[in-house]
Amino acid sequence: MERPRFEAGLAAAEHLARQGLDTGAPVRAADGALCVPADEHVLALLEFVPGRPLDGADPVDQQWWGDRLGAAHRGLAGFRHPGLPAWHPLRPDAPYLSVAGWLRPAIAGAVTALTKLQVTDRLTVGPLHGDPRPEAFRLDPATGRIGLVSWGRARFGPLMYDVASAVRHAGGPARARELLSAYEDSGPVPVAEIEGSLDTLLRFRWAMEADACARRLADAAPDAPVDRWRTALDQARIALLDD
Repeated sequence: MERPRFEAGLAAAEHLARQGLDTGAPVRAADGALCVPADEHVLALLEFVPGRPLDGADPVDQQWWGDRLGAAHRGLAGFRHPGLPAWHPLRPDAPYLSVAGWLRPAIAGAVTALTKLQVTDRLTVGPLHGDPRPEAFRLDPATGRIGLVSWGRARFGPLMYDVASAVRHAGGPARARELLSAYEDSGPVPVAEIEGSLDTLLRFRWAMEADACARRLADAAPDAPVDRWRTALDQARIALLDD
């Protein structure tokens, strides 16, 4: 990962930690740096956030899931960092999309649908976690506090992209009712926007996943775990072509 993007995620976590959220914030180096170079990589020391991951199928955990995601979005309002990736990275003409015949049209369709939505509706935008899966949250039974860690995929874009990512991990809208209800109650995005944009952003979220799998397959070394990526790409195909 490029250092500017890595630092952007660290800075977002630190920004929220200053507001009292448990985020696995970075412990700055002696010179104040968020991270330090290590050969061709960079390293950061993060605060430990105790607790268990949330259970995405549990209705109570889903309520905490949606509430904490909403709290993070509210807390990041106004936060900016030059390392946050620009929205969005999908390119329907990318050469690696040739790994499957269905892939390029599906990616193009998802991008077109999102573009049309953004023309007709003003989406709420801001810094994103990037992948708010249940495992990124930590519930500490001793205190009842819930943290949100793993900020390495932070970016800037529609807040509904994060919501769609969470819904995808919950198994789809029908299985994410408590999550969506709690997020709606938290207030960072109007209910009408949630209802009007979720399907399009969920489709786009699957397109992002398909794109990432295709890129890995195209660049894979001979000993790479390609079966895992092919399975994930097939799941994305089912979701995108059934849309």
